[in-house]
Amino acid sequence: MARLRIALALAATLALPGVLVGAAQAAPTPGLSTQAAAALPAGSPAAVNGQLKVCGVKLCNKYGKPIQLRGMSTHGIQWYSQCVKTASLDALAGDWKADVLRISMYIQEDGYETNPRKFTDMVHGYIEEATKRGLYALVDWHQLDPGDPNYNTSRAKTFFKEIAQRHKDKTNIIYDIANEPNNVSWAKVKSYAEQVIPVIRAEDSDSLVLVGTNGWSTFGHSDGKDPQDVVKNKVSASNVMYTFHFYAGDHGSDYLAVLSKLADQVPVFVTEFGTQKASGDGSNNFTQSQKYIDLMNAKKISWVNWNFSDDERSGAVFKPGTCSGSSFTGTSKLKPAGVWIRDRIRTADDFPTS
Repeated sequence: MARLRIALALAATLALPGVLVGAAQAAPTPGLSTQAAAALPAGSPAAVNGQLKVCGVKLCNKYGKPIQLRGMSTHGIQWYSQCVKTASLDALAGDWKADVLRISMYIQEDGYETNPRKFTDMVHGYIEEATKRGLYALVDWHQLDPGDPNYNTSRAKTFFKEIAQRHKDKTNIIYDIANEPNNVSWAKVKSYAEQVIPVIRAEDSDSLVLVGTNGWSTFGHSDGKDPQDVVKNKVSASNVMYTFHFYAGDHGSDYLAVLSKLADQVPVFVTEFGTQKASGDGSNNFTQSQKYIDLMNAKKISWVNWNFSDDERSGAVFKPGTCSGSSFTGTSKLKPAGVWIRDRIRTADDFPTS
């Protein structure tokens, strides 16, 4: 469901200033300082909740209490790194009161495969910046085309081994090992997951791992498959959740029903959604979006919205040109979708500690 979104993004962003393409060596993340490992600030979401664990079908904090995380996804860091800098991250943590930053690193589409060293170092930097602000860092292996994640298995093993080695002592790391598998069976996705997860676990034995599901992370629903295929054949690993994506402009009551049923059967994390069409554009369907929000709140399903950039499409929260400046707080720089989603992130979960 994201093919059109990526095709449009490629066409729209190749000429943008600050786009990272084909560097011969690792480059520092624009707008962010290079520093040693950061500490979690007291009272921040990641400090309060600590190491995340799956308990039953819920996501639980270090106290064993079910919680819901809410936050934003970057756009592809190869295109919109200028939107992820000190001022914008300060706004996300302080003004938006987010809990989690999803770091969207594409594999193809001018991403990781073009320069693994550069993009791995960028992710290292973003993890430290999220940590410094007390956010969970959700590391998104944004495979998309080809849809079979097995195409990138060796790359994934190399990348996640290094990420896990460096950040294994942090309690705010979430590994998302396959963004949107598509046109591939669940059995093949499961096989991929059971090859990559042990690489992570060899370095980091307890952090949360997310597994994308077939059908563009809809448990096969977008591909006309039975979502129960995943329920009946779970990944053989501990502390794992399964991802679900939706775009309210295209995905109506049938998708909502799938999410509602599955959330009672397996642990689900909504790692990407939008209030518009799956292309990331078009008019906002806030009525349908609110139905999803209400369901996710009721069942404590954690979620991340697409996307924290100033892309011209309606799904990017900032107005075009915002990322070249330094003003990201309040609502004056936000598109309608940005105003709407910021308001819902700011009404955060009351994290239980006893």
